[in-house]
Amino acid sequence: MVLIDDVLPGSAADEAGVKRGDYLIRINGKDINDVLDYRYYITEPRVKLLLHRGPELLNVAIRKPQYDDIGLVFNTFLMDEKKSCKNKCIFCFIDQLPKGMRKPLYFKDDDSRLSFLMGNYITLTNMDEHDIERIIKMKMSPINISVHTTDPELRCKMLSNRFAGSCYETMKRFAEAGIEMHCQIVLCKGVNDGAQLMKSMRDLADLYPAVNSVSIVPAGITKHREGLFPLTPFTSEEASKIIAQVEGFAESCLSKYGSRIFFCADELYLSAKKKFPRGDYYEGYSQIENGVGMVRSFSDEFALALKDINDFDPKRERHLSLATGVAAYPLISFMAEELKKRCRNLDINVYEIKNDFFGENITVAGLITGKDLYEQLWDKKLGKTLFLPSVMLRHEKDRFLDDVSPRWLEEKLNVNIEFIDTDGFDFVEKILTLS
Repeated sequence: MVLIDDVLPGSAADEAGVKRGDYLIRINGKDINDVLDYRYYITEPRVKLLLHRGPELLNVAIRKPQYDDIGLVFNTFLMDEKKSCKNKCIFCFIDQLPKGMRKPLYFKDDDSRLSFLMGNYITLTNMDEHDIERIIKMKMSPINISVHTTDPELRCKMLSNRFAGSCYETMKRFAEAGIEMHCQIVLCKGVNDGAQLMKSMRDLADLYPAVNSVSIVPAGITKHREGLFPLTPFTSEEASKIIAQVEGFAESCLSKYGSRIFFCADELYLSAKKKFPRGDYYEGYSQIENGVGMVRSFSDEFALALKDINDFDPKRERHLSLATGVAAYPLISFMAEELKKRCRNLDINVYEIKNDFFGENITVAGLITGKDLYEQLWDKKLGKTLFLPSVMLRHEKDRFLDDVSPRWLEEKLNVNIEFIDTDGFDFVEKILTLS
C-alpha cells in the first residue's frame, strides 16, 4: 500500500476520481509496494485500482493506451525507502570517509530497484527470495552486480557477510531467465587478484551472453583507513600485469564468444602508464559509467571537435584556467596545448589538484573537494574563467563532496567558474565560447 501524494490535473486517474491522500493498494489484483510493482502492472490498457480512502475501500477502473501512465504522483521516486547495504566490504569507500561530511554520503545503497532503474551496482546479498523471483518474473534487465569474486568462501570474507557466497548461483538463475547482467570486480591486492581473478573471469564468461560485460576496477584507498582491513594500492608494474592478464583472457573470449566481455578500468592504464586501446576495443562503452573507456572516448571526441574549430575572432584574447585531478592532468594539459596551437590569443593554464582530503592514492577528478581546489588555486593565475570537470559535483550539481558550493569557491577565488562534462565536444565548445 502506497500513499498517493498528488494526482496530475486532467490525467486518467484524475478523470477517474482518484484523489490526493488516497492509498493505492492493488492494480489488477496485484499488491503495490513500490515503483517496480507500479510500473510493471500499470502497463495494461485496462487497469483496476483498489484504493483506501478514509474508512472505505474503492475500486476504480481506467482505460488508456497500453503503456501510458495514469498520472499518480508519489512522495519518493521509489515509492518506498531505499534499501541499505548490510555488508562490511573490506574495500568499501564509504567506510573510508572522514567524519563530519554530509549525512547522505554515509548511506550505503544496495537496492536492486536502483540497479535496474538507475544503473547502481548491487551485491545480491541484501535481498531475499521474493526479490530474486520478482526480478525474474518482471524481467528486470539489465542489472548491475558487484561480484568481486566467484569463490564463495572468499566472497564471504571480502563482504564480511556469511551469506555472500551464493552470488554466483543466483546469477546462474538470472542467466537461465534471460536477465542481462553487467558486473564489476573491485580488485584488492593480494586478495582477489592473480589466480582468484582468473577463476572469477572464467566463471563469469561461462554465463555469457547473460553476463554482458565485466569491469576490473582497482579498490580506491583513502588515507582514512584506521582500523580497517589492511589494503595497499597496486604499483605501476602490478597494474601492467593485471592489464596483461585481463586483456589476454578477454582476447580468448573474443575468439570464443565474439566479445571480450572483460575490460580494465582507465585507472589501471593510467597507473601503468600504458597506451589506451582504440575506441572499438570497448565494444560500445557499456562500462563507461564505471570508468572504463572514458579517457579513450573523451580523447576521440576531442579529436573530432578539433576538426570543426573556427577561430572566428582572432583579435579576441582569451585568458582562462583548467583544474583537474592527478590522473587526468597529462591528458587535459595535452588538450590545452592542442587548442592553443589552433586558436590564436588563447591563454590556458592547467593545474593539477592533489587530493589532500582523501589522500594521494585518490587521483580521479570526481573525488576532489572544494576546499582542496581553493587551497591549491588561491594564489594561481586563473584568468577570466576557471573550468572544472562536472564530475566534481554531486548528482544535484550544487555541491562538492565536502558540501562547499561552486558559488562559495567563485567568491573565494574571485573568478567565474564553469563546469565541463566528460565529453570532448563539450570541452572544446565551452572553452572557446565561454572564455
